[in-house]
Amino acid sequence: MIPGLIDVTPGPDLLVVGPLRIGWYGVGYILALIALVLVTQREAARRGIDPRHVTAVLVPAAILALIGARLYHVIDQFDACGLGQPCYRENLWAVVLPPYSGLGLYGGIAGAALGILLYVRRHGIPFWGALDAVIPGTLFAQGIARWGNFFNQELYGPPTNDAWGIAIECQFRVAPWLCPGDMRLEAGAMAYPVETTGFHPLFFYESALDILGGLVALGLSRRFPSRLRTGDIASFWGIWYGSVRTVLETFRSGYNWTLAGGIPTAQLIGVALITIGLVTIIWRHRRHRPDRSLDQPVVDPRPGAQTV
Repeated sequence: MIPGLIDVTPGPDLLVVGPLRIGWYGVGYILALIALVLVTQREAARRGIDPRHVTAVLVPAAILALIGARLYHVIDQFDACGLGQPCYRENLWAVVLPPYSGLGLYGGIAGAALGILLYVRRHGIPFWGALDAVIPGTLFAQGIARWGNFFNQELYGPPTNDAWGIAIECQFRVAPWLCPGDMRLEAGAMAYPVETTGFHPLFFYESALDILGGLVALGLSRRFPSRLRTGDIASFWGIWYGSVRTVLETFRSGYNWTLAGGIPTAQLIGVALITIGLVTIIWRHRRHRPDRSLDQPVVDPRPGAQTV
């Protein structure tokens, strides 16, 4: 074992009883959901929104978030056969049958946002104000849910000798970090023995940065309430999370869902979120910019008079 390697390789299941499988990923989502509700209720009340709306919107938002997250994951992993993941291309029933350990965060966020939009339009609640209330809790929830990747042995980066490097078993390795004897290993390619190699825990990096982003969002909304416009905290999420995801995606390998030029879809979405966040903040503040002519000095035309 290399010095400092965190030699822990947990399985994805917390409990298996016959055909029933309860995965750690699902447990993480439940804990994330609890944190999201508690934080959002406080933020909603502070913004003059009845906190009961938070629990009322939970069911439609959660259902659409689950559908979106599952859909994103299935598209991402559709051809991922023999990599320790369900092979959806060869078994389409795996898309809808348990276990539901595969969920994509971007899809979940999109589904939840759609659920919130449908709910607030029905109840006359400002959409951007509702998003501002939900963003801090969302970032905390993202940070908690990311630990599901640890138990699934996924979302890791290149090999490292750092003390926080984590062990990844051979069946969960992706090229170019395959173990000796792996059938996917190309002739002459370098192999990485499972017992001697640690990997960057990208899931932990993202988890920590998500939670930090939640704290920053709370701090901004409390410290600068008079300078923020409705929707600014939502735009902040796009800038913050888009930046985190775009940077961390550069350390990953073994992508399945890529677009033109082999660029990961998740990275393109991150860049789009950053752009949208910046543009919407600039637009709001230019649109509501006060009339600076009111601050100009008044000049008395009489000779010798003072400027006031």
